[in-house]
Amino acid sequence: MNRILSSLALLGLLSTPALAQTTKRSDYPIQAVSFTQVQLADNFWLPRLKTNTDVTIPASFQRCEATNRVKNFEMAAARQGKFATIFPFDDTDIYKTIEGASYSLRLYPDEKLDEYMDALIKKVAAAQEPDGYLYTARTIDPAHPHDWAGPERWVKERELSHELYNSGHLYEAAVAHYEATGKKNLLNIALKNADLVCATFGPGKRAVAPGHEIVEMGLVKLYRVTGKPEYLSTARFFLDQRGRYAGYDPKSPDAWRNGSYWQDHKPVIDQKKAEGHAVRAEYLYSAMADVAALTGDQKLLAAVDSIWQNMVAKKLYVTGGTGAVPGGERFGANYELPNTTAYNETCASVANIYWNQRMFQLHGESRYVDILEKVLYNGLISGVGLDGKSFFYSNAMQVRNSASFPQTEPQRAGWFDCSCCPTNLARLMPSLPGYVYAQKGRDVYANLFISGTTDLKVNNQPVRITQQHNYPWQGDLKFTLSPAATTEFNLLVRLPGWARNEAMPSDLYRFATPSAEKISITINGKPTAYTTRNGYAVLARKWRKNDVVEVKLPMEVRQVVANPKVQDDLGKVALQRGPIVYCAEWTDNNGRAGNLIVPAATAFTTLYQPELLNGIMQLQATVPAVQLDAANTSISTTRQTLTAIPYYAWANRGKGEMTVWFPQQLTDVELISRQPKEATVGK
Repeated sequence: MNRILSSLALLGLLSTPALAQTTKRSDYPIQAVSFTQVQLADNFWLPRLKTNTDVTIPASFQRCEATNRVKNFEMAAARQGKFATIFPFDDTDIYKTIEGASYSLRLYPDEKLDEYMDALIKKVAAAQEPDGYLYTARTIDPAHPHDWAGPERWVKERELSHELYNSGHLYEAAVAHYEATGKKNLLNIALKNADLVCATFGPGKRAVAPGHEIVEMGLVKLYRVTGKPEYLSTARFFLDQRGRYAGYDPKSPDAWRNGSYWQDHKPVIDQKKAEGHAVRAEYLYSAMADVAALTGDQKLLAAVDSIWQNMVAKKLYVTGGTGAVPGGERFGANYELPNTTAYNETCASVANIYWNQRMFQLHGESRYVDILEKVLYNGLISGVGLDGKSFFYSNAMQVRNSASFPQTEPQRAGWFDCSCCPTNLARLMPSLPGYVYAQKGRDVYANLFISGTTDLKVNNQPVRITQQHNYPWQGDLKFTLSPAATTEFNLLVRLPGWARNEAMPSDLYRFATPSAEKISITINGKPTAYTTRNGYAVLARKWRKNDVVEVKLPMEVRQVVANPKVQDDLGKVALQRGPIVYCAEWTDNNGRAGNLIVPAATAFTTLYQPELLNGIMQLQATVPAVQLDAANTSISTTRQTLTAIPYYAWANRGKGEMTVWFPQQLTDVELISRQPKEATVGK
């Protein structure tokens, strides 16, 4: 952080007093190792990041051009025309794509992409009003703004305008662009806007609980870069405005439409459950963690801890998806996790990763990274097709051979009228290197198992750590440590919950039967005893050049059962191997998926298929399959091969039935009709 601040001071962005104000302050006890210090070299993530760079980001920019999102900025600069897209938050698709492209430049330097972004940033700058206001839905024609915008600035911010939401994504993009390129052109735009926001909102000024959170996270990022205290205090002010909405009636059957939808039903320090619109909520909880870390506010910390526990114990899908209910894209009641109508917005998975990373940095416990990993390998990347340019907005848990469940999406789309999810994926994917390692003094945390190298300093000594393995398909992990000189420090290797017989750090899910397999660790080929701390193996020694740590994780196929309070999963099991949750898809299983039974004693075989779905570990077993006769009057069972694929890979070969949860007995099979029918999209 001091390095960034010093660089900014040299650039003339900071004054000396502002720098002095930030040299001593509270912050996260554990700091992530920056994405600029980690180079990936693995076979699972690196191809995805390359696809994101070569396909997703260019497609996002092209679609922003084709759908007039860029034109909105051009018209705002000219102060004439008519707002040319549907939603007033469409500006953010440009910001999010710039953010992703900025991260991508660190992975794959690209002069043409850099030049294109500079040209786009010039258009953004030209659209900004003299006092810093930046909102094309009003600036194009202030006399006739977007219907959601209200007749004046900020008057509909709580409900519909998304003015501060746009600002938040601008700030996030600006910081990423500055950190990746060293350029201030977008950062200066963001700072000018943030200064206006801070001058407009605060004690004795305008007050509002932002309708769609993220401005709070963005302001904190600007504070970290500049040290300007107003940015942090305004973020805190926005948090403190929640729970003051007079129109909220918690007894109303439509209560979620009022205060709880916006997380505005209680003061944040009194909120104990994950409620309302899932994306908004998880952005809020991320900001609560940020402000708690930076201010030491124990009430805020206690609240966000309680909300996290509620989410993980009662409101999380086995794939890591959140936001079960389509109406309001929101969290449901405790244990309300339906399969056929599951919503699981892709943006909620993005937000959940942000939140869990912050919770880890607060507490240093592996359970937060366990959830982050679950989301990352399952509920997040299911949202983008293997082609890099087709997406799910919502992520189904089951697609039946019936047209009666319109919320399920059996087929990806290239773009949406509300295209928040594609651009959110574009920005998260290339930031992945920043989630692999973390550090607290002489403690170095290895959180994600992704081949590549990182260079960091411990005790002021340069240390290089290299990971080499074939995770998530194999559990043999190899870490090579190369300090510049013999250096004493602690390497903390995460011991995943799934490798310790823990399906979830709560009783929401458990493995049906315990495993006798144990984790083993060797250093330089010799078995080593180790202590554990908060779910990490603590390897404390004087490290020498080319010391090798090898960790063996059990990679059995496990059956997962849900808490009996989850009604939709009674009598059913899900399949998991390592961090990967599996599903059955019609194309591998005689055109069906919902008629397959997985008894408790089912034995699975695994086979790596390098040519299938860009390379997957496939599961197979012989199981009973239920059949109806032609007249739909009698049932029979036959033995057939069940083929399961990683959940993230479904819907890349056409559309049809899919299921994550399998009945264990005939009485739990749900039959709709004998002949498969094309499922429908009802977005």
